[in-house]
Amino acid sequence: MLRYILQRAALALAVAFTVSLATFFLLNVATDPAYAIAGEDATPEMLAQIRDTYGLDRPLVTRYFDWLGGVLSGDFGESYYWNKPVAELVASRAPTTIALALSALSVTILISIPLGALAALKPNSWADRLALGVAVSAQAVPNFWLGLIMIILFAVTIPIFPVSGDDTWLHFVLPAFVLGASSVPAVMRLTRTGLIEVMDSDYIRTARSKGFRGMPLLTHHAMRNAILPVVSVLAVQLGQKFGGSVITESIFAINGLGRLALESILGSDIPTVQMLIFVFALVFVAMNLLADILNAALDPRIRIG
Repeated sequence: MLRYILQRAALALAVAFTVSLATFFLLNVATDPAYAIAGEDATPEMLAQIRDTYGLDRPLVTRYFDWLGGVLSGDFGESYYWNKPVAELVASRAPTTIALALSALSVTILISIPLGALAALKPNSWADRLALGVAVSAQAVPNFWLGLIMIILFAVTIPIFPVSGDDTWLHFVLPAFVLGASSVPAVMRLTRTGLIEVMDSDYIRTARSKGFRGMPLLTHHAMRNAILPVVSVLAVQLGQKFGGSVITESIFAINGLGRLALESILGSDIPTVQMLIFVFALVFVAMNLLADILNAALDPRIRIG
């Protein structure tokens, strides 16, 4: 298993390096950094001076390795839009996004696993159809539409939760539900499929012979084996939540990394955008690596070597 983990870690580092390379070149080719700094009224002389001051007149390859060296040493560059170190911006917004991502993952778990268990308990029944219908509906509804509906229903019509902001835990209820609902279908179907397969096992028949039925049979015997693949999928979903919160944070005016990314794009803040994309990709790759490690640990065919 050790060799497998090292191979997956090397692949994850290669993916992160590729993402950083592609992001840097695409952003610097699509937008002139000097123009983004100087603004719309910049003269050619001002642009030339800015390129000389910031080293933007050097080859892209040289600038990329300078940026990568700075990232590896903890220097993420300076924001053009806020005139602050990018590391300071990321550090100040990251806890909010982490809290939102964990809250959304909790919503996914609380909805999808009970639905999957209910569907597996009576396959092809009305309960199974209802659970599948809820899953399909959650998959079909866009986050921005669901977010607006939740605001209208539970913040305006019935003022239970705040409309926007991130001051208290109540501010995270609606956005966590919106962000977590998109992952319900995948986790619910995997839980249902795993439980149905496990229910045909010999040890489940033995448990039935001892008198276990219904939910006690699922929770005490079947769930502990069926839930193992779900754990690795949840790790991947956490990475998606961390990097996919741009729309949700913008709708609910949450000052996290997602909203920072949108504001940086609108402000043509290239250093902040490329660093955020790199951070999102790094977190997603790390979560995929964690999922691979969990699969390796749970797969008896993979041995330590």
